[in-house]
Amino acid sequence: MSDALARESTKRQRVLVVGLGTMGLSHARAYQTIDGFDLVGLCTRNAAGRKDLDREFPGVPRFERLDEALKALKPDAAAIATYTEHHAPMALEALEAGAHVFCEKPLADTLEAAEKIVAAARTAKKALLVGYILRVHPSWTRFVEIGRTLGKPLVMRMNLNQQSSGSFWEVHKALMRATSPIVDCGVHYVDVMCQVTRAKPAAVHAVGARLTDEIAPTMVNYGHLHIAFDDGSVGWYEAGWGPMISETAFFVKDMIGPKGSVSIVAKEGAGEGMKSSDHEAHTKTNALLIHHAKLDAAGAFVKADTIESTEDEPGHQDLCEREQRLFLKAIRGEVDLTDHWADAINSLRIVFAADESMRTGEVVRF
Repeated sequence: MSDALARESTKRQRVLVVGLGTMGLSHARAYQTIDGFDLVGLCTRNAAGRKDLDREFPGVPRFERLDEALKALKPDAAAIATYTEHHAPMALEALEAGAHVFCEKPLADTLEAAEKIVAAARTAKKALLVGYILRVHPSWTRFVEIGRTLGKPLVMRMNLNQQSSGSFWEVHKALMRATSPIVDCGVHYVDVMCQVTRAKPAAVHAVGARLTDEIAPTMVNYGHLHIAFDDGSVGWYEAGWGPMISETAFFVKDMIGPKGSVSIVAKEGAGEGMKSSDHEAHTKTNALLIHHAKLDAAGAFVKADTIESTEDEPGHQDLCEREQRLFLKAIRGEVDLTDHWADAINSLRIVFAADESMRTGEVVRF
């Protein structure tokens, strides 16, 4: 280990959080909890008026401009949790200032910008971790492991529709200034498909619908993509945001192969109290239902379906802490991020191709 890495492996990392919405707040809480980080600054719009920050982060300096925060604090690391259109310029600014970067997904609002961030991190020899929260989720990593045992080709069916109103609808409308739902959330689930198949995308097709006049005429708030891989596997992903979105079948996470299937079984229906707007619902699995396809000579199933309980899985805040512990390891040189960067670019390439297909009506071939 070099002297520089040895020093980095023991020092406490002074971190600045940029963007204090749902995810930014969760990451800031994580930095306060994890030994090895010191939360030294918060950067957000209307910083002075955020009385909730007074209560939760007393004494932590607040800024409204990233350049001012970087100049005043000279942090070792910065966490970018703003709206997508700000990710690239802010990540590049933080890297140029000598900071390691954690950036929420999607990494950028264009593929070119995302590649530029990765190149800058590589040149600066700084850690760059993208917020693929499902990669640190034990139930989802198990879902991927089981999917890899089902044979090829695979059929992957996934969605995450969110019925939103009030402040949640305002957030969704703000997100749609730069990204459609199939891009913003789609990177998670396309990344899962890529992890399971480890195959190259061959073609993508997508359709979308604009179900409200409250967004730009060029934007849609519902989208549905289909992806074909070069190993014969196929998958679809569906996402819709807004007050009109149905709560019926809003959560589907399913993989089917020649040997059977695995499904995430979530609590659904009003009786269980689960709502599509609940962030816990986005990662919660509750159980994995495993179906075995093999038949005996009489045509009956050889093995009954099995259920793996995941009731003790981590919640949203625990998952954010897992992400930040991984970020700390990356900063300390304990994690090779080469594949992580390649996978982040690959999943973005696919969802941006889907967005292009949705706008042009044409299949995008790779």
